[in-house]
Amino acid sequence: MDKETLVNENSKETAISVSGLKKMYKLYNKPSDRLLDAFGLKKKCYSVNFALKGVDIDIYKGETVGIIGTNGSGKSTLLKIITGVLNPTEGDVNVNGRISALLELGAGFNQEYNGIENVYLNGTMMGFTEKEIEKRLPEILEFADIGDYVYQPVKTYSSGMFVRLAFAVAINIDPEILIVDEALSVGDVFFQSKCYHKFEEFKKSGKTIIFVSHDLSSISKYCDRVLVLNKGDKVAEGKPKEMIDVYKQILVGQYAEDKGDMFAPDGENKELLEYGSKEAVITEYYVTDSKGLRTNALIKGDSFTIHMKVHFEKDVEKPIFAYKFVNPKGVEITGTNTMFEKAFLENVSAGTDLEITFTQDMNLQGGEYLISFGCTGYKMDTFTVYHRMYYAMSVAVISDKDTVGYYDMNSKIEVKKL
Repeated sequence: MDKETLVNENSKETAISVSGLKKMYKLYNKPSDRLLDAFGLKKKCYSVNFALKGVDIDIYKGETVGIIGTNGSGKSTLLKIITGVLNPTEGDVNVNGRISALLELGAGFNQEYNGIENVYLNGTMMGFTEKEIEKRLPEILEFADIGDYVYQPVKTYSSGMFVRLAFAVAINIDPEILIVDEALSVGDVFFQSKCYHKFEEFKKSGKTIIFVSHDLSSISKYCDRVLVLNKGDKVAEGKPKEMIDVYKQILVGQYAEDKGDMFAPDGENKELLEYGSKEAVITEYYVTDSKGLRTNALIKGDSFTIHMKVHFEKDVEKPIFAYKFVNPKGVEITGTNTMFEKAFLENVSAGTDLEITFTQDMNLQGGEYLISFGCTGYKMDTFTVYHRMYYAMSVAVISDKDTVGYYDMNSKIEVKKL
């Protein structure tokens, strides 16, 4: 973390401070061992698992902080301790502000109560009077938009209906801190859009948001800062794009904490991030325009070709070659690979050099983009990264007509007088 960021954070007011947080679980071989241990009748009848191993986090008021990590990394445990659902084994948690949390489905709801009864139950648990809840009820029901189902027991709800009501309650009780753990992933696309719009409103009003999700595009778009957890440890924190890179390396088992300044290696391209087993190595990459000339500037609407050359150090079974366009924030815009395109399904011998070309029309909007390259495959049914190069080169798209979003549908418009 640079000095300027440190100074800015020191000047902010802390919303949540977590220090030395540990959570230990005892794992018993059989149910009777739990009983024997409870009465102290048997020693060493359990093994120990730490869901959190001494985590330190400071979250500042007005920040939107993402937490990412693989399953079992400790994300949900951390949020449950912050919200008071679980007690830590060791460490301290200080919260400065009213928290509203949307954790796993079912948390804080009585399955036998109907929707409206659960709204009052949750509001009461947050310290509101019946009159205060009644005043907020119309907004909650309007946002949830589940119709007459609010009069049915929530045990009859679909997961989508459940999360609609739970999120509607969470955001309409004037929280200063909103915590959301993956729950939005079960909602339909229209409701998700509605929720993310609410996130934007919360950010503008200076509220604090903690957001756990496997949707990396949303993490990149909405978060000011991201924390990466792995096996109970906080392994990194920083800008969304950089932390997403760390997470991707963890996913394929190729993240090493001793890489040093991994985001600014020697060389001209300070954004380049590469890793892999190097059984196959990307030796060259470039883009050519419709005339076959190498370029870093493409005309929207023209044909262009992406080139990558790969040298194989070892025999590789059916390698997969890929490219991806990302925007400067690291959001993946588009891309493809030879497996998707069913273009190359052959084994390659050691010592072979291949050139792979992808030719297509440029339909992205005008602007700056980064291209990532990859050579991967399956070794003994295990997904293996041979060489990946994120943000390897930049490309400018030149356009005299931009539409909404990242991609131009190239609509053909016809207007008829009736």
